[in-house]
Amino acid sequence: MHERCAACGLRFEREPGYFVGAIYINYAVTAAVALGGVLVLDAVVGLTLAQELTLAVGLAVLVPVLFFRYARSLWLALDYLVTGADERAERLRRHRQ
Repeated sequence: MHERCAACGLRFEREPGYFVGAIYINYAVTAAVALGGVLVLDAVVGLTLAQELTLAVGLAVLVPVLFFRYARSLWLALDYLVTGADERAERLRRHRQ
């Protein structure tokens, strides 16, 4: 991963452990896809328990690996939105003084 954004210069990693939130995002997406996929297929197709477990384990292994970069990007975007709102509020507070 690059240290900064080539277009705007935003520093990606701010401190050790910064991307722990991305792990939570990745976990939530993995759980939703694995559990949701199994439940939908069970309702539509009528899978056996062994088939459901095989599918769920396969998705639980595959989805986090494929979604890793996107989870980091979503975490950066969320942080950027929150930090940007904080910076705008601080500028407005200083302007009013």
